Amino acid sequence: MQLIPILFGITFLTFGMMQFAADDAVDKIFDRAGGSVSEEVKIEKRAELGLDKPFWIQYTNWLGGVLTGDLGNSFISGKPIFETFCEKLPATVELMLASIFLTIFVAMPLGIFAAVKQDKIPDYLIRIFSFVGNSMPNFFAGLLLIYFLALKLNLLPIMGSPGNFSAVIMPALTLTISMGAKYTRQIRALVLEELGKDYVMGARARGISEFMILTKHVLRSILIVIITLLALSIGSLLGGTAVVETIFMWDGVGKLAVDAILMRDYPMIQAYVVWMSIIYVFINLVADIFAKYLNPQLNFGGDSA
Repeated sequence: MQLIPILFGITFLTFGMMQFAADDAVDKIFDRAGGSVSEEVKIEKRAELGLDKPFWIQYTNWLGGVLTGDLGNSFISGKPIFETFCEKLPATVELMLASIFLTIFVAMPLGIFAAVKQDKIPDYLIRIFSFVGNSMPNFFAGLLLIYFLALKLNLLPIMGSPGNFSAVIMPALTLTISMGAKYTRQIRALVLEELGKDYVMGARARGISEFMILTKHVLRSILIVIITLLALSIGSLLGGTAVVETIFMWDGVGKLAVDAILMRDYPMIQAYVVWMSIIYVFINLVADIFAKYLNPQLNFGGDSA
């Protein structure tokens, strides 16, 4: 129930920011078409798009369309926005899933190994590399991968279409570098915290092997936190792939949003923000429900939230 007012607040802020933007959408439309038109033509175009109505009427009409699944048409292409969004979303989901898989594949063993080898050379090396990876912006990491893997070694294509395995590797690696570095440090901290608890000391005293302690007890204890972090990462990936998709010309919703911003396609921008918000809160809701299933003692309400 708390998600409902959050989503309504997001729609209001999104629509309001687009309305109070400095650039006029109609002026941009005619500027891209070339030539000059009279102010009367612009007034007619604003009336056609419903931009001549007061803010509250525009917002109410737009919100009614959102609730019924009608997000209007693009100012640029004239195509239905919902249809365009659904066409681009699978490519972003593919990139997101590949990035999450690589992150888990890299961060889990490195984080656990660093915790087991605490304050030893492997731990120091992993922490240094994770610090560098976490500090590196996505666009810079992407350019480095393009330079070495594509231009110098000619191993991977710079651009490609969704569904092509080789094409998704570099954008997925770009997202994995920073996300994997962050997860490695977090998993290391979680494992170290669990290894210092009394139940681990008791298990060691009973002669249980370190491998069994890690796999049967420690990993199970930190699983809930990792699931929550993954849910947050999925939301940030859906919204944060825009730069990476633009660099690699990946035809997803992130590149769609960047193109809409550059062309001042306000309905497309509004639809992108709203749908990313809906997907984000839905994924976090599912993560909370799953965490509650794993640990029924969890309480998400009140001061303990």
